[in-house]
Amino acid sequence: MAFLDPLTALTLSFILLAAMLYKRVSIGIALVSSAIIMSLLSMDPTDIIEVFITTTIDPLTISLVAVTMGIMLLSLLYRETQTLDSLSISFGNLLKNPKIIVSVLPAIIGLLPVPGGALMSAPLVEKNAESLGFKEDKKTYVNVWFRHIIFPIYPMSQVLILAAALTGASITSIIIAQIPVVVAMTIVGYFTVLKNATPTNETNQDTKLQESLKVFFISFSPILTMILTVVIFNVNVSIAAFAGIGLLLLITRPRRQVLIKTISNTATYKIALAAYGAMLLRSATMTSGVSNAIAQTIVAYNVSEFLLLATIPAALAFLVGSPSGGIAISFPILAGFLSFTPSSASLLFISAYLGYLAAPTHLCLALTADYFKCPLNKMYKLLIPSLVISFAVALLVYYIL
Repeated sequence: MAFLDPLTALTLSFILLAAMLYKRVSIGIALVSSAIIMSLLSMDPTDIIEVFITTTIDPLTISLVAVTMGIMLLSLLYRETQTLDSLSISFGNLLKNPKIIVSVLPAIIGLLPVPGGALMSAPLVEKNAESLGFKEDKKTYVNVWFRHIIFPIYPMSQVLILAAALTGASITSIIIAQIPVVVAMTIVGYFTVLKNATPTNETNQDTKLQESLKVFFISFSPILTMILTVVIFNVNVSIAAFAGIGLLLLITRPRRQVLIKTISNTATYKIALAAYGAMLLRSATMTSGVSNAIAQTIVAYNVSEFLLLATIPAALAFLVGSPSGGIAISFPILAGFLSFTPSSASLLFISAYLGYLAAPTHLCLALTADYFKCPLNKMYKLLIPSLVISFAVALLVYYIL
């Protein structure tokens, strides 16, 4: 027998969730714990058991967990085999224009969504940013901003995959809706730091072009294979991720110690637990009736769908410092009164994503600012206007679609 009404159970479980995230508890543990508390407070024992069983054996849950594990393993393997270093250095050697290097290199490294991964591109960005006369604020901005431009249209993005899984919209339809936002972000980034930048010296090109091209192609081929198998052959994303891993293993032939270190890294299992926790929280809120209760409250107060989609995901992602967390937490609030379309799923994603980019707990932002010795308030003078313009474009796209 349920102890509390759904809205009270939701409130208490979210208080627990907020407290755990404030204490820096893993987002996966926090989401699962929140789902358990909500279930215990608002459902009968038989319903609780059914929620856990159906969520665990749901093909969508299994696929989502497999995808997140595969992408994270590939990212870690790139780092542990030093293939990521070869990729970034060879790319830098292929180009003479520091403007292209500082904008494209972070995006290429961004294809491997490792937490705090902006730190990987920071050294090469630093060398070329200095030739453009950038101070610490522009160095920080260009490394963080251009790294994250790719994710709204990157089919292997774990956040995008999660948003599609929760809302039921296809990844392709969300990507199409977000192309204008990515174009806007690129233009904003260019006018913010690159337009008036002039190189003060030529970049050093010691390596032969042919050699650099070969190294770049070999080191990039696992990522390219992963993307092409999804886009061209319509292969399941999880299979594509492990195909990329297989090719990288063939190329690098890592030692057993490297494999053990990669497989034993807890980051893989934490992010897989976060994916499972998001799906579990979704099932718990649907079964408990909390979505319907929220819908009735929203209808009673006549709050617009647009306003909620624009504010709730952004605020939650900013507070928890995670786009996945912002989407997973806000989805149950919105699902009771909203039938998701590609445009609303896109706005859910973009709101959470841009809110996360501004969060001081955003690991890429914090680590890059620390690397370049840049105070966050100085960085925010460049970042906030860029976010406002990008968000305005996202809202315009939502209205048009």
